[in-house]
Amino acid sequence: MRVWAIGAMVALLTGLSACDRKPAETPAETTTPAPAAASASDLPDSPTLAAVKRRGRLNCGVHQGLVGFAYTDNRGQWRGFDVDFCRAMAAAIFGDPDAVRFVPLTANERFAALSDGRIDVLWRNSSWTMSRDAGEGFVFAGINYYDGQGFLVRRSLNLASATELNGARVCVQNGSNAQANADDFFRSRGVAYRPVVLETEEAARDAYGREDCDAFSADISALAAARTVLSNPQEHVILSDVVSKEPLGPVVKPGDDRWAAVVRWTLNAVILAEELGVTRENAETLAKDSRDPHVRRLLGVEGDYGAMMGLSKTWALNAIGATGNYGEIFDRNLGSQSPLDLARGLNAQWNARPSGLIYGLPIR
Repeated sequence: MRVWAIGAMVALLTGLSACDRKPAETPAETTTPAPAAASASDLPDSPTLAAVKRRGRLNCGVHQGLVGFAYTDNRGQWRGFDVDFCRAMAAAIFGDPDAVRFVPLTANERFAALSDGRIDVLWRNSSWTMSRDAGEGFVFAGINYYDGQGFLVRRSLNLASATELNGARVCVQNGSNAQANADDFFRSRGVAYRPVVLETEEAARDAYGREDCDAFSADISALAAARTVLSNPQEHVILSDVVSKEPLGPVVKPGDDRWAAVVRWTLNAVILAEELGVTRENAETLAKDSRDPHVRRLLGVEGDYGAMMGLSKTWALNAIGATGNYGEIFDRNLGSQSPLDLARGLNAQWNARPSGLIYGLPIR
């Protein structure tokens, strides 16, 4: 009993002694600080942008003559939908929409001109396809017009569909997707046809006008343009068949991501401007008075997003002030204010009624 009592007392004293000691400190967790976001100065310079700035102008590849998209007026001035995007880029870079040289190119010449460096950017109704992107390595910087291939025929033929063109001669342009798309359409429906392949779109249109073929197949926007220059345009009709998807947009050569960003975000700036209600007329006023953070970021009042691309804070304001927003560019060249009078259709804003596919990416 005496031994047991002594043991119990020793255990009690040991426990009390342990309570007086401070608990061992747990080593503090070590945290790795989050990497800082890259600043504009950390990004690689764009050799293309540097060359453009040294030269003092943008070399922009365009169609050699397509009403609504790229053509010269009676005074020799370049006009058109794609031309305005070239001018918007020049304004974004230099603050001057006239600091651009337009290089007219055929369908066969366009991509070689880009690869050879004769042009800095191609704004020439070119379709974004897998073979051009993944196969040939060209970089499409966005889509500025959603189109599709169709058929122009004489109204006197009284056709309801292109499937009735059995045995017909169909004019198409060489160096484009037109012949392949027509082949796919007719072959899948078991319809025989005779392609008449011409070197240029103008030559194909002229051959159709001379009745060397029974139909002319190209992008529907190009058919609408062709019809306006034919004698007696009302005698010709675009059939309802849409036989392909043709997402048209600007192209740059690979290896200069920062230059691709200049092209992409200039296009996006004018798209976003329409969505936000920023126009050619009110852009300067909104830059001073708007409290909308989206508008303020777009116009360079908040943040310095231009520095990410090697441009000024007001790059987007300059572009919009020069050409207007996407809707203004469309209406002036292709829509209700133009001879083509094309409906917005797929090229309406995503939140319009009816809605389209045009969608502004966020600037933030």
